[in-house]
Amino acid sequence: MTNMTDRKNAAISRGVGMTTQIYADRAENAEIWDKEGNRYIDFAAGIAVVNTGHRHPRVIQAVKDQLDRFTHTCHQVVPYENYVALAERLNAALPGDFPKKTAFYTTGAEAVENAIKIARHYTGRPGVVAFAGGFHGRTFMGMSLTGKVQPYKAGFGPMMNDVWHLPFPNDLHGVSAEDALAALDRLFKADIDPARVAAIIVEPVQGEGGFYEVPAGFMQRLRAVCDQHKILLIADEVQTGFARTGKLFAMEHHGVAADLTTMAKGLGGGLPISAVTGRAEVMDSPNPGGLGGTYAGNPLAVAAAHAVLDVIEDEQLCDRATRLGQRLKQRLAGIASEVPEITDIRGPGFMNAVEFNVAGSDKPNPEMTNRIREEALKRNLILLTCGVYGNVIRFLAPLTIQDEVFDEALDKLEDSIRAARA
Repeated sequence: MTNMTDRKNAAISRGVGMTTQIYADRAENAEIWDKEGNRYIDFAAGIAVVNTGHRHPRVIQAVKDQLDRFTHTCHQVVPYENYVALAERLNAALPGDFPKKTAFYTTGAEAVENAIKIARHYTGRPGVVAFAGGFHGRTFMGMSLTGKVQPYKAGFGPMMNDVWHLPFPNDLHGVSAEDALAALDRLFKADIDPARVAAIIVEPVQGEGGFYEVPAGFMQRLRAVCDQHKILLIADEVQTGFARTGKLFAMEHHGVAADLTTMAKGLGGGLPISAVTGRAEVMDSPNPGGLGGTYAGNPLAVAAAHAVLDVIEDEQLCDRATRLGQRLKQRLAGIASEVPEITDIRGPGFMNAVEFNVAGSDKPNPEMTNRIREEALKRNLILLTCGVYGNVIRFLAPLTIQDEVFDEALDKLEDSIRAARA
């Protein structure tokens, strides 16, 4: 392992951060084995990518079948039916009783970039409003939209123009929905005319920002503001999408349809693919050639995505996500009385988090949070932290995790929390 670490340090940019020094050799469902044969339970799922588990047999078979046909033609040069069929499925699946169209890309950041391009082209306006704590990627527009400086923005120079941030409604941190809407009103009065705003982009559940869910009723009010000023509402479902929150898309919890939706991660079951789906007239605004990319909608990833959607439906993974999340939150609630540092347990479906403060205070406790992650790793459980203050542990295990492996992981988690307090 030391040799691999030395090789990594000598060969790979320091800017590519790594949560662990586990070098994967193989993986199956919710388990990973490293080069030394050590087994780990994966509560990260590649950051919500393998919602259907590592190497789901149906996903693997779909990719193998496509391998025997072709791997790349570039859809913009020689198109293929599977791309069209996947677009049809997403158009039908996204909330909103109106005609929709889709364009495919490779990464979540690429989807966000193109959603902003489309919104600006359709509206003829430059401004974009995002939220503090939000994460939308590491490209320059993605960084500009992201509401977290470290490590995403620091040192990278001027951000993109005409990007504005609002406080995210979060009662736990003293920001009500009324506060956020009042800040939007002040923004429109003091900084930018709403007639210059193309879009407001929001994660239904903030990912990197700490797994904070948009409070009930806020999305409807945001929708009303957008309608009033002819602003497009963009839902960033890159991390929330594909059964993670107990619905195929998190916006279904809010009864609101976005004008544009970005998605990636869980769509490809481990293969890189992203998409923007939205109102047909909005999606049709850019001229031919204005959208696309050489690898956009890669045939192997498209095949995997079809299989992922089939698995989610056939294995009822939305319902399973809800059950798994309930069990996890109940287990954490069961030890909360003996762990005064636990300040909140939250999250829809199986997009869950636990937040830690210094006991008896509202001061974030990133030190204990990181100790828990380290203690879990000693017990071969892979966890991820998040949050602007680094004091949140997020849980993103595959929705297909076996019951016995899930129970084993919960035992390890409980032991890790106790060990971190010792």
